Amino acid sequence: MPKTLVEMTNISKSFPGVKALDNAQLTLYEGEVLGLLGENGAGKSTLMNVLGGIYKPDTGSIKIDGQEVTIGSVVEAQKLGVAFIHQEIALVPYLSVAENIFLGRELKSAGMVDKRRMYREAKQWLDMVGLDVNPATMVCRLSIGRQQMVEIAKACSLNMKLMIMDEPTSSLSENEVESLFHMMNSLKERGIGIIYISHKLSEIFTITDRVCVMRDGSYVGTIITKESEESDLVSMMVGRTLDNYYARTFNKPGEVVLEAKNINSGKRVVDCSFSVRRGEILGFYGLVGAGRSELLKAVMNLYPRDGGTVTIKGQDVSKLPTRKIQEMGIALVPENRKLEGLILKNTISFNISISVLKKFIGKLRVNYKKEKEIVDNGIQSLAVKTPSRTQAVRNLSGGNQQKVVLAKWLASEPEILVLDEPTRGVDVGAKAEIYKIMNELAARGMAIIMISSEMPEIVNMCDRMLIMSGGRIRGELDKSEFEQTKILHYAIAEEI
Repeated sequence: MPKTLVEMTNISKSFPGVKALDNAQLTLYEGEVLGLLGENGAGKSTLMNVLGGIYKPDTGSIKIDGQEVTIGSVVEAQKLGVAFIHQEIALVPYLSVAENIFLGRELKSAGMVDKRRMYREAKQWLDMVGLDVNPATMVCRLSIGRQQMVEIAKACSLNMKLMIMDEPTSSLSENEVESLFHMMNSLKERGIGIIYISHKLSEIFTITDRVCVMRDGSYVGTIITKESEESDLVSMMVGRTLDNYYARTFNKPGEVVLEAKNINSGKRVVDCSFSVRRGEILGFYGLVGAGRSELLKAVMNLYPRDGGTVTIKGQDVSKLPTRKIQEMGIALVPENRKLEGLILKNTISFNISISVLKKFIGKLRVNYKKEKEIVDNGIQSLAVKTPSRTQAVRNLSGGNQQKVVLAKWLASEPEILVLDEPTRGVDVGAKAEIYKIMNELAARGMAIIMISSEMPEIVNMCDRMLIMSGGRIRGELDKSEFEQTKILHYAIAEEI
């Protein structure tokens, strides 16, 4: 039996009006990767914030290496060997790699910062995680994947015993994910324990040894990964079985409602043409940097176009500003909901109603009854879990935040809905609900364009698929032609 590295028992934590953790528990062994699963709001991040010294628990005990400890701050957690790699990169972009690794504990000689020594020692930690980069390079010049590896090198330099990784692959390419998993296996061999939080079940089955599941702030159970099935984990997370995860009933699409021809936008989008019909879900697939989001933003004039035409319901809208294009019946749910889709400090009511102010604000008065009706309809139709419409959006789980963004744009009653990575960072239960909503909208005749990096949801939800690489559309497949080898062939293509 491996040595127990961390043991958390009966951990409870309350915030005003919310019990985030209720007698939660977790055990991590030396040299293992423990998956931590649960729906958004299940308490995963709160439990890890307790272990990482960000929150103090109301009750419960924590043991590290068999010794009961009190973790009152992030610094205390680090001294105990706990490293937390957050989903959001926490490096200083205009400092060098070496300066970031030793930030706050700079190496000195004769009272002066010794940069040569820092570069030399930083190189050793970079080599350990397999990152071939000059320690003098500014962090802002590195890809997100490489920045994340710098964070891991920094954690290694702190002589960590365990590493917490929160959604580490959300912005990584497939090659970067492969490198990350290789590095994690190297850390395992050195006896380091890793707690791995992810909503991607394929990753959980690839990299973890055991999986701990939480629900509603409480511990549900821990199972050995290789002895479990995906359905086991899903039912543990949501407390029920999801019989029809990808809820799609395929209907014959209607007439073309949007057509884009020869769209160009610098090197990001090159000579792209496509159309979408009523009642159709059109998928855009490609690897990170393929140009999918850029293409749709160029169509909506959010990015400058160098050429090309866009027609909506037969009308040329190529030269119209974004607001006018939206008024023609197209809405975009952006990839980054926190930066582009929501005003987090404001309420659910504010966020849903802001896109349709004309519906309830006249020249002389505000129709508050109509506003309430719009907001309540959005909350109910998308099953947003919230105590009230006046709840601040930042207090919602990721899945419910995504539903608020959807409700915001559905309130404008669009005929064409563009969904950019609609299920990124949301749990399996919320994903199933979003798929169900998409299916219902398509069945009612809405044209939907879905941009996604997750091949299974594109394959299961779309009528057609366009595959992009290097800013170009490399291939088009109908549902009957969806095969992984074909899709990847186009996704890695460099020439048409």
